Amino acid sequence: MRQFADMKLKISDDRDFWQEQAEKSEKEGYPGVCAGLIEVSADVNVLPHERRRVWEAEAESLIDRSAYHSARTVYQGLIKHYPTKKKVWMAAANLEKKHGTPARLDELLKKATTFCPKAWPLWLMGAKEKWLAGDVAAARTILNEAFRSNPDNEDIYLAAVKLENDIKETDRARSLLEKARDNAGTARVWMKSALLERDAGDLAAAETLLNAGIVKYPEFDKLWIMMVQIKEAQGNIEEARAAIATGTGKCPNSVSLWIVAAQLESRQGQPVKARSLLEKARLKNPKNQQLWLESIRLENNSENKKLAATRLAQALQECPHSGILWSEAILMEPRQQRKAKSVDAIKMCENDPYVICTIARLFHIDRKLDKARVWFNRACTLNPDLGDAWAYLYKLELQHGDEASQKDVLRRCADVNPKHGELWQRICKRPGANLVDGDKKLLEVVKHVTDR
Repeated sequence: MRQFADMKLKISDDRDFWQEQAEKSEKEGYPGVCAGLIEVSADVNVLPHERRRVWEAEAESLIDRSAYHSARTVYQGLIKHYPTKKKVWMAAANLEKKHGTPARLDELLKKATTFCPKAWPLWLMGAKEKWLAGDVAAARTILNEAFRSNPDNEDIYLAAVKLENDIKETDRARSLLEKARDNAGTARVWMKSALLERDAGDLAAAETLLNAGIVKYPEFDKLWIMMVQIKEAQGNIEEARAAIATGTGKCPNSVSLWIVAAQLESRQGQPVKARSLLEKARLKNPKNQQLWLESIRLENNSENKKLAATRLAQALQECPHSGILWSEAILMEPRQQRKAKSVDAIKMCENDPYVICTIARLFHIDRKLDKARVWFNRACTLNPDLGDAWAYLYKLELQHGDEASQKDVLRRCADVNPKHGELWQRICKRPGANLVDGDKKLLEVVKHVTDR
């Protein structure tokens, strides 16, 4: 008995021992024992004022070690002690979303919104999960409850609009946007209103909304960008140029607006005007890699190869660690010289996802498939939000992988739901595209992947 008491005394002060035993119990299939061990050791050697920090760190560490039930038990303790902390609920919800069940997540989110009714991301997560499960009515109910607790929140309005738009309920979406402009009339709401009409094919209605939005928010560059695009679509090039002149005056630091302006002139067969606009843009926005990239491509598209090379040299001098520029530099080289340029790029941008992805593409072209797969996966890990890397990886698997590897890429891409990437944004944001899920976006984008 004395020996047992001595052992009990020893382990009662050994927090790591309890954690290890809890993990072991979980992996051996004893979740009840696991939970009990976590609960009984929760406050061992933890000062009250450090409880939240210590427990959150432990939960994250347990998740990293795939001890999900142990982490769940830690979060239950956090919720008990800090029921009004949004961050705690969000962390617990993310655990259930990735490693739990829909029923467990639904139950958790219901409790979360009861204790934190103003935490709109929790409402949106609940609505999205219902929508993904095909229960549109339940998603609407959650959003209506969210409105009651957050009547002026633009994110909830826009989430409700997205829901209705995704299921082709355009009139419902339009009605919600009208209410949003009255109650939460932010610049984003005006932009989304115009975007809805543009995608529905009513350019005149979109233009009317843009004009009204620009009056309220003249320094919101996306309104000007949409105005230029609509004017061009209508064939009103001079009016588009007038919008560019006014818009760049109001938003001189909007790189996107300057690029839209230059691309318009390029499409109109006016490379000199495009070049002038980009030079002006670079003066107002020095050391900007996107403006330099557009300048380089303008010259390449105009068959001014020497001037393109000069622009590239200037760009790399001004932005020596730009992965986007080094990627372009690699692709501009003749095929036999790309390897040497890749070595230079790695020296300057060792862990840049754009450079890593471009080198992976070279491996793919050379049919060094194992290396290509490793480097594509590395790019996706470095920046999961880079949709282009996922598209190139998926194309590789379609051509040379099996069904299991293809499904794995689709699943991983859907989990992170990337939103950026040059090709990704160009395809996913086309008028009327209405691509919702990450895997559907990936399937569409991969159709446009080239071997350049």
